[in-house]
Amino acid sequence: MKSIHITTQDYQRLQKLLAAAENFDARNRGDLESLKEELNRAEMVAPTDVPKDVITMNSTAELEDLDTQEKVVFTLVFPEDADPDQSKISILAPIGAGMIGYRVGDEFSWKVPHGVRRLKVSQVLYQPEAAGHFHL
Repeated sequence: MKSIHITTQDYQRLQKLLAAAENFDARNRGDLESLKEELNRAEMVAPTDVPKDVITMNSTAELEDLDTQEKVVFTLVFPEDADPDQSKISILAPIGAGMIGYRVGDEFSWKVPHGVRRLKVSQVLYQPEAAGHFHL
């Protein structure tokens, strides 16, 4: 399985989120186990060293559905900032947990309520670290 990149800052915040999420009721817990697995296999990098084409927290990325060729744009956010109307997807949502750490060109499959989606990262439109925004 291909390694993914997560900034040390995102890793620390996500570990705190996972600890807090253990106390959430079932419908707000999201995809905790899958997110834990992603964090366990991640290569941690300093925010200043993360490649510019990696999806980090608060990044906006275009994904292509490999089965339908549909392109979607999501901003990956913490649960409190999620807003489907603005395409802001929670890290605890199935696709959100799947996006973190992947790079342009990477493909991944992720379980969603209606089966499995096969997605490819086609572009990272905004990454806070690349823009010099380290305290979002």
